Amino acid sequence: MTHALPRSITAPLRPSAERCLREDPVVWLGSVRGDGRPHVAPVWFHWDGQRIVAFSKPNARKVQNLREQPSVMLAVGQPGPEFEVELIEATAELPSVPARQLMTPGFARKYRELLCRAGISAQRFAEVYAQPIVLHPTRCLGYGGAGWSGGGAAVAS
Repeated sequence: MTHALPRSITAPLRPSAERCLREDPVVWLGSVRGDGRPHVAPVWFHWDGQRIVAFSKPNARKVQNLREQPSVMLAVGQPGPEFEVELIEATAELPSVPARQLMTPGFARKYRELLCRAGISAQRFAEVYAQPIVLHPTRCLGYGGAGWSGGGAAVAS
């Protein structure tokens, strides 16, 4: 199936989105199954300032979904006092290169403690989660923030 190339992001990310993408351990990846049902999965990721690079087991449901429909929704952030959760529309790409080629030193540093707790190295993680997923943000929808206490979530597009 042929898909259009990713669009550039149409609005800058809010500072809270940048912070979440740099620091949070998980981004929730929402994709669509072939029959139209939604599928959501947490993924470890690295943000390089322009794209999100995540990794998956090659035969995972999310990878099958992305082969059919590369448009996704991401959710990142912690619902704290101002409930700043970031929703990001993106286009997914499934490169055919080994995961270790896209796994940056920043990824290994970010997940050092979690990898140690799981008893695996970054190299072993790249062998198991061998399918890279490159996510190109196209639109940021901040959810919550200062408008939260005024009677509903403030969604910016």
